[in-house]
Amino acid sequence: MELLSTLLQVASDLTPFAKMGAGIGAGIAAIGAGMGIGQIGRAAVESIARQPEAVDDIRSNMIVSAALIEGAAFFAIVVCLLIVFLK
Repeated sequence: MELLSTLLQVASDLTPFAKMGAGIGAGIAAIGAGMGIGQIGRAAVESIARQPEAVDDIRSNMIVSAALIEGAAFFAIVVCLLIVFLK
């Protein structure tokens, strides 16, 4: 029982650090998503410039990839916000 009370005391002392970490995590998730979508766009434009007849295939693959990255980033940001507001 003493161990549990010690762990709870340590957890309550680390609450500000958890909130700061959640904020940093949300920022990193947003920056990573922006960089990933930028890389997809750059590669798609280069691919279309090299093979103009494959525009439809490249565009559809680009949109699916961007949507997957956006979903992962949104999930990461929601988790960080939950840490901030529920801790």
